[in-house]
Amino acid sequence: MSETITKSDNDDLHDPAKRYARHVVLPEIGGVGQQKLAAAKVAIIGLGGLGSPAAQFLAAAGVGHLTLIDHDEIALSNLQRQILFQENDIGQQKVSAAAARLVRQNSRCVITPVDDKLTNKNAEALIADHDVVIDATDLVTTRYIINDACDALQIPWVMGAVIRFEGQVAVFDPRQADAPSYRTLFPELPPPDVLPACAEAGVIGPMAGIIGAWQAMEALKLITGAGTVKAGRTLNIDGLYSEFFETGL
Repeated sequence: MSETITKSDNDDLHDPAKRYARHVVLPEIGGVGQQKLAAAKVAIIGLGGLGSPAAQFLAAAGVGHLTLIDHDEIALSNLQRQILFQENDIGQQKVSAAAARLVRQNSRCVITPVDDKLTNKNAEALIADHDVVIDATDLVTTRYIINDACDALQIPWVMGAVIRFEGQVAVFDPRQADAPSYRTLFPELPPPDVLPACAEAGVIGPMAGIIGAWQAMEALKLITGAGTVKAGRTLNIDGLYSEFFETGL
């Protein structure tokens, strides 16, 4: 179930030359890139520790349309890292609370909350016509669903994962013939005993913020064409020991 949320326009708040001045002066983005962001549609799957900062940065950047897909309610334990939410949001549906917060952040951004679980049956319908998909679920099983749907629809997607003090970001772009897919890198689902949940293993809040923000960065690059996107390569960050390294084919 979804209902698109917008807020009344206020031209004083939405002069692109003023609001996005720090983007416009970047030669890699400029006015043309900002127009691309305004016309873009991004789906964020999961509104937890990764989806929260990703959604906030994308809304702030002027992405024109965000689709938020999640089926969970806000719990007390979420507040340690899911920075979209506050104490009085506990018990509400994540997509509803997130949509209300994001519209207050940027009233020109169109928000479509989808209170549903992504499955093999509905994935293609939910993400069709989007320019980029962000996997913020931090669930390996869901990544295969996202990978297959994005492959079928030829939509690039940005994976994020975080556990304890560690995080990963990777971009998969089926439009690139030579870029590996998620199934190429991980052809089989790992055994359950090597995939501990955050509730069991723990996660440090700032690492979720770093990974979610990096996912937003990759999405902005995909939309505007700025910089280089290393599709099929995984950036690994060890926050405890301040180490970065890449893996992939």
